[in-house]
Amino acid sequence: MTDLRSEAPGTRGRLPEVEPLPPMSIRERVARGLAARDRVPLATHGAWHPDPTRADPVSTLERQAESRDPALIPLRHGRMAGSPFAFYRGGAAIMAADLATTRASGLRAQLCGDAHLVNFGVFDTPERSHVFDINDFDETLPGPWEWDVKRLAASVEIAARDLGFDKQQRTSAVKSAVAGYRTRMAQLAEMSNLEVWHSRLDVDDVLRRIARGQDDTTSSHVARDVRKGLKRNHLTAFSKLIDTTDGEARFARRPPLLVPIDDLLDDRSRRRYVKVIREFLHQYRASLSTQHQHLLDGYRYVHLARKVVGVGSVGTRSMVVLMMGLNDADPLLLQLKEAKRSVLEPYCGPSEYSHRGRRVVEGQRLMQTASDPLLGWYRLRALDGKVHDFYVRQLWDGKASIDLTHLNPKALAAYAEVCGMTLARAHARTGFRVSIAAYLGDTDEFDDAIARFARTYADLNEQDHARLVEAIGSGRLDAEAEPGDEVSDRRRADR
Repeated sequence: MTDLRSEAPGTRGRLPEVEPLPPMSIRERVARGLAARDRVPLATHGAWHPDPTRADPVSTLERQAESRDPALIPLRHGRMAGSPFAFYRGGAAIMAADLATTRASGLRAQLCGDAHLVNFGVFDTPERSHVFDINDFDETLPGPWEWDVKRLAASVEIAARDLGFDKQQRTSAVKSAVAGYRTRMAQLAEMSNLEVWHSRLDVDDVLRRIARGQDDTTSSHVARDVRKGLKRNHLTAFSKLIDTTDGEARFARRPPLLVPIDDLLDDRSRRRYVKVIREFLHQYRASLSTQHQHLLDGYRYVHLARKVVGVGSVGTRSMVVLMMGLNDADPLLLQLKEAKRSVLEPYCGPSEYSHRGRRVVEGQRLMQTASDPLLGWYRLRALDGKVHDFYVRQLWDGKASIDLTHLNPKALAAYAEVCGMTLARAHARTGFRVSIAAYLGDTDEFDDAIARFARTYADLNEQDHARLVEAIGSGRLDAEAEPGDEVSDRRRADR
């Protein structure tokens, strides 16, 4: 290290240089990407086939069920049995094992871990501007960037099949997603670090892209989805989830989807109730920044309930918390979701964070344009003696999603492209964007390869879904049906 005291006192010569960190030059980063392409040619990504020793997908679901609430497992199976796309949404662990058998360039980024089409949406930023971004980080972990791209691409193919699109339309949509990722990564590679960090995709731009060349009906449906979703805030959640018939705000009883804490506690748990809530508030507050600790201090705890969310998350501990500020017109609704080990960890190595809730929060902060300022975490030792980690976020804080059933083939391709662009920006913030861009090149060779992979995986996913349906029919697995259809299930995701 250069000695900063090397000049004699009183001299006015040039200051000594401070030894810098040794970053790679742009030329070295490009060379690294090109060398990776020599090792793993782009076309190899399309040549994947399932491993003959591949684990039974139903057994994977059974293993996951062992650490979940047994009362909710039939609901999870029922939701996943709804369609191949619903199965895919709940099968992140199944695909993680498959992705581990694929070729990878050796370049890494912070991964979403579950980057399918429904895990993208529109959000209010803390400044109340609207952006399009990823919205689910339960599985986030550093790993091969290709894995997120392949999960997104396969989801496009599977969703397009569910929508009844033909092969050409499906392939066009998949290639749009991958081309969106590739071209956006090339643009990001030319930007400065700060430009990348602050780049965002505004909602108006998303709507223009989807509306371009579409019929008026499709465009109006998409715009309506977004407008409706952005009106869904904490006050909307309050009106839908809270019962005030007795003059006191409490969560309503709507089992099994919403169950107040009063109905879940036995006598022993009731004795621990106050201690557990106080510990939650203490730990959660400590995980926030100083300014947001002050914000939280303006609210008092009122009530707690279990709330079922999503598809893959069903059966994990998920709660909603009601807090009040100045009066009953000033509610704060928080969602507590259990954070388990990422499905990527067996293949990418353990997280640097021992607290699994913090793993989710830190990954979300790295990948999202603007994260919820009340993101935090805490740890609970339950009555079973086991430790459970949670992350905390606001519930329904200006979040909107686009109903895939409202999209025609061209609109789906445009939406998929936007998702690909968004994923590229998230990876560019944490990965080797210059090297990845150099690896991808400026042709559509990678797009074609991933489209082939997506078709192969969609075929496999259909077989896996059929095995789940068969396991339910034979009595191997219990499943509970819900009123409504798959569209309703999708809208319930991550609420």
